[in-house]
Formats: sequence, structure tokens, C-alpha cells
Amino acid sequence: MAYDNIPKEKFRPVNRGERISDKKFETKAVGYFGDAMNRFKKNKSSVVAAFIILFLMVFALVTPLLSPYDVTFRDGYYKMVLPKFEPLAWMGWDGCKVQTETQAGYDYLSGIGYELNDSAVAEVRNSFVDTNDGMKHYDLYVDSYKKVGFTYVDLSKEEYEALKAYQNETGIQVAYPIPDNYKTNFIGALRGANLWYVLEDDSPTTNGMSAFHDEEGNPVYVNNYKTGSENYGKYDSIRIPGDDGTAGEDGDEWYVYAIKNQTGYRVRVLYSAYYQYKNGFAPSYLLGTNQHGQDILVCLAKGAQLSFLLAIAVSVINFCIGICYGSIEGYYGGAVDLIMERISDVLASVPFIVVATLFQLHLAEKVGPVLSLLFAFVLTNWIGIASRVRTQFYRFKHSEYVLASRTLGASDARLIFRHILPNSLGTIITGTILIIPGVIYSESMLTYLGIVNLETTGLTSIGTMLANGRAYLATYPHIIAFPAVFIALLEISFNLFGNGLRDAFNPSLRGADE
Repeated sequence: MAYDNIPKEKFRPVNRGERISDKKFETKAVGYFGDAMNRFKKNKSSVVAAFIILFLMVFALVTPLLSPYDVTFRDGYYKMVLPKFEPLAWMGWDGCKVQTETQAGYDYLSGIGYELNDSAVAEVRNSFVDTNDGMKHYDLYVDSYKKVGFTYVDLSKEEYEALKAYQNETGIQVAYPIPDNYKTNFIGALRGANLWYVLEDDSPTTNGMSAFHDEEGNPVYVNNYKTGSENYGKYDSIRIPGDDGTAGEDGDEWYVYAIKNQTGYRVRVLYSAYYQYKNGFAPSYLLGTNQHGQDILVCLAKGAQLSFLLAIAVSVINFCIGICYGSIEGYYGGAVDLIMERISDVLASVPFIVVATLFQLHLAEKVGPVLSLLFAFVLTNWIGIASRVRTQFYRFKHSEYVLASRTLGASDARLIFRHILPNSLGTIITGTILIIPGVIYSESMLTYLGIVNLETTGLTSIGTMLANGRAYLATYPHIIAFPAVFIALLEISFNLFGNGLRDAFNPSLRGADE
């Protein structure tokens, strides 16, 4: 025997009076979903993807609430301004852009804000003579916000008086003297409010924009304001003390701050100050603006809201339809399954893009483009979920616990919803969640191609932003870059998140495509 050499002291007699039983579990029981969550947390990439998706959803919900802008806010002067965020200005997030200009363009841009010692040209990068035209050119680093500079606005008498009262109360100067160059140029167009300096000439070459130059060829910026008179009814003039600083003496000048017209006054204003006067906040666009002067940050958040709401609504509706349809198919089988499968095959054979186009042509006018798109998604997108449910029912309906429940008199509804369906939820939930990125991608594609138009006064979408920004890809790439990054990040995150859910709910398929 193999045990002959075991010492006797290794043996211990059994107490026949001792009751031997299983030990009580000291840890808390882990349910099905708890066990799935434990497996999901081990997949680090899926956890990171889940946090990214959560962050994008919070961004879509919170940003419109915190921002002073909305989708309806548009400003024609601040069109296509570049992203600006002061803490990251050292990385180039300073709202500036390099552009090449001729001498006239350099004079014009340099003159913007020069009278306030705050020029629109942040830096002159380079200067060269173009061999093609023989003219001198400059590579300028231009601030897209300061580039707006001054402009003329037409105000009624009441509005003009309110503006002057605002200046007196706050000490913030909005209106500035009108330049002596307030007249039309050689082509008959009114010169801009930024041409306040002495001009060199009015030739077609410079278009009346080139500043007067000194003997060394440098532009000379000299205040060249229109002067008027206290009693001159055409102007609203303000007395500026002379060199001795005493008002009322011979050295005083009456600078013109407004010119009367048929509706009231034409006033030259510093637009950034006038913008704050009108809106109550200074112009600041973290992601810049688009070609309509809309804040890209808010448009992106509102577009994401629409995409998420549409996708979640489609997922919930398709989940309900797919559960009911697939349960009936899989549970009853036979002729019922055969007929219902043929109906599914007919609907699945219709291309989605055809359905969406027809709905937009014939239904959008009655219910709106969003509901029309929702109906198009719901018409066929439930088929995938129904197929998954059907497969799971065929897998579980002949299990022993189902047969036992049927033997005890359980109804069909109880067998479906209490015994079979809960064991199928893992695969079904994974498929339902993955509908969300598919709907967002399809909506973006349809709006980008122009098949669906979701752009209204107070509505936009990610696809609409992509479609509007493609024309400016070479000149203002930020218009299309931010929505493109958003949808790419969202799709990648949902893909990783879906893989984690699949592995968590069905460990046997870990790392494999279902």
C-alpha cells in the first residue's frame, strides 16, 4: 500500500459527534450584472471609452447652459474668427493667422487699432518683392478679432443718445471721431471706418487704402479726423481741448463723432466695444466661428444634443419593437416564425438611404425633418435586434428550467419575460447600445450629402457643420476640424465600449467578433 510509510502522528481521529457541513459564504453574492460589471472594469480601453462618451454627453448638455451664445446668435463682423483661448496662446490658440498682403493691405491692417496703440498686426513675419508683379508683399500675423476694428453703424436719435449716456456712465468709449476720408473712393464705394489716417492717393493700384509714406517708405499714421462746428447742423461734434488743455480757447477743435442722415446718425464705433454694449459681454469664441458668425462651440454642443437624442430615441424604440417581434418569432417558431421572417427580409432588402430620401421628400413637410428621419431609422433598424432576440430564444427555450416552468403551468408571457428573455439581455443590450453610433454616423452622412436638411434658425447637427465647413477646409480648417474630431472620437469610443460590453456579458466571445 502507498500509505504504509505514513507516520501514525499524522493521523487524527474523527469526532463522531462533530457535525460536518459546508461553510457559510463570507462574501456578498454577485449577480449577473454585477459579475458583468466586474469583467467590464478589467478592460481598460473600454473603461476609458466609457468616460469619453460620458464627457461628450455632459459637454452636449452643459455647454449651451453656460455659454452666452446660442445657435440663433450670429454676428456678421465676427465671421470665421479663429479659436482663441488665452491660457493656450503659446500653442497658437491665440486667434491669429498668417496672411500675405501687398503694401496697401499691410497699411490697412497695420492701421486697424493703431490709433488705440493696439494694431491688428501682431507680427510682421517676412517681407519680399514678388517677381511676378514687382510689388512688395508682407507675411503678417494678423489677429482675427482685432481685424474687425472700426465700423459705421446707423442709429436713430434715441439710440445715439442712449449710446452717449452709456459712455458717460461706464467710461467706456464706443464712438470715435469720423475720419476726414469719409467719402467714396475711385469706384464709388464708401471708404471703411478703419481708414482714419492720411491716404497716399486714390489710384486703382491702392484702391484708396495705402497710407501716406515718409521719405524712407514707411507708412505715416497721422490722426486725420473730420472737424466740424458747434453750430453745424449736419454733424454732431464734440469739443476737444487744444494744446493748452483749456476748453473754449482758440486752440480747441470740434471733432465730428456722428453725421446726420435720414433715419438718425451714422456713427463710427470700435466694434468690439459696440459688441459688448449691445450684447452685455465681450466677443470670445473658444473654438472660433463659422461662415455665419455662429459660435462653433455652441453649435457643436447643440448638434451633439440632436445626434444623441435622435440616436437614443431610435435605440429605445427599436429595442422595444425588436424585443417583441423577436420574442414571438423565437418562442413560437414554425409557421409564425416563417411568416414573420419573410416580412423582416422584405424590409431589410430596402436600402436605408432610399427610405430616408423618400421620407424627406414626402413626409418632412408634414412632420418636420427630425421626425421624418426618426421614422426612417425606426422602419428597418429594429430588424437586427429582432434577429438577435430570435436566436437567443431558440437557444434557451428548450432548456430544463424552461421545461420545468412550463410543466408547473407557467404562461407563455411568463416564460418569455421571466425565464428566457433575462438570459438573453446581455447580447441584446450590447446590440442596442451599438445602434447609437450607427445612427449618429448615418445622420451625419445624410446631412453632409444634403439628403436631409437639419439646419434651421435654432437647429443644427454635426453633419450640417461638416457640410458647411468643407468649402473652407483650405482657408479656415477649424470650421470643419472640430466637428470631425468630435464624431471620430465618438465613433471610436463607442466601438471600444461595445467590445467591452460584449466581453462582459458573454465571456465565451471574449476578443472575437460576434
